[in-house]
Amino acid sequence: MESTILDVYTGKYALTHGKISVKMPTMITRLLQQPDQSILLFGPRGTGKSTWIHHHFKDSVIYDLLNTSESLRLSREPESLYREVESVPAERWIVIDEIQKVPALLDEVHRLIENKRLRFILSGSSARKLRRGGTNLLAGRAIVMQLFPFVSAELGSDFSVSKAIVNGTLPMAVLGGDPVSYLTTYAETYLQEEIKAEALTRNIGHFSRFLEVAARQNGQVTNVAGIARDAAVSRQTVQNYFSVLVDTLIGYWIEPWKLKRRTKQVQHPKFYLFDSGVARALSGRIAYPPTQEESGPLLETLMFNEIRSFLAYSKRHYRIHFWRNYDGVEVDFLCETSMGFVAAEFKASARWEKRFSRGLHRMQSELGKRLIKRYGVYLGDRAALWDDVHVLPVRDFLQSLWDGGVLE
Repeated sequence: MESTILDVYTGKYALTHGKISVKMPTMITRLLQQPDQSILLFGPRGTGKSTWIHHHFKDSVIYDLLNTSESLRLSREPESLYREVESVPAERWIVIDEIQKVPALLDEVHRLIENKRLRFILSGSSARKLRRGGTNLLAGRAIVMQLFPFVSAELGSDFSVSKAIVNGTLPMAVLGGDPVSYLTTYAETYLQEEIKAEALTRNIGHFSRFLEVAARQNGQVTNVAGIARDAAVSRQTVQNYFSVLVDTLIGYWIEPWKLKRRTKQVQHPKFYLFDSGVARALSGRIAYPPTQEESGPLLETLMFNEIRSFLAYSKRHYRIHFWRNYDGVEVDFLCETSMGFVAAEFKASARWEKRFSRGLHRMQSELGKRLIKRYGVYLGDRAALWDDVHVLPVRDFLQSLWDGGVLE
């Protein structure tokens, strides 16, 4: 992937001992491309959407719906948006931040795009209200773009694998002076602002218990019945709660890849949170070093989020899968590209062992020549070739990923 300076993130504040303190600006290159047409920009809170918008669209007309009086005013009279911006010159952009606060505005945006040829940046950290209300999502008139936490290609030499596993890569977790306090506050803010304030569930206590249990099973094959039992809620409630996490962009599903012939294999999906630091905060484990048992899923979370970001930013529309047989043989990552299948196994170990390649060898026997690349990715320092499996340190694999060498 070509290296292009696309954005500058300015980190102005840091959390220190629970207080906000001024911090010198830090320049980080972002990889999200500036659009030439209207967009719906989605991303979890804290990924830097507002900063990205303000950097690229300095002369824009801005509506900030986190401003309560502004959101109330436009909720009462959404048609006032049309009157206020219809005379804006076509070369100026119009920004509506947190569009999910007033979904009815999308009808006015639709009219303005159609009648006045105006261009909009519509940002949001949740698609739930938009989808559930059957809201006009501007199909064909605005493209959907995503902003993720920092990725290794943006951080460059400042990227630390160990820190990314422990604290994640949200901008303030990377740039701030106290990532533990920040992530703890982030988890609390998510519950209060995204869940309670938006009335996404009737019982915040039940949801909070579910969230901790689900976060502790992050990256594992999802056992809905087990989570329901541990969280003391019904199975249907757990399924509804997972849909809240997906709609608020906090997590996503990875479906198992199914062989065409009949084999006994795991059918249930895995659920991953969007950031390893957030996963630790939601699980209540952020204050402690991760155990060996926790490190595996946290590394997978980091790798999957890097891969998701790469696919989105490079506009490669490939689907990510995993595979696991009932006899315990598994492959963490399987993706069909335009050239063939690519498989990878991620291990939070400083030493690669032959047994780690077992699933990759099974994939080779199943897919034959269609499996064009097999990777073993680990926390060691040296690349090696183990029976045609390319074993790479995390940094080397990520470098190859962002250079376009993994998923062509």
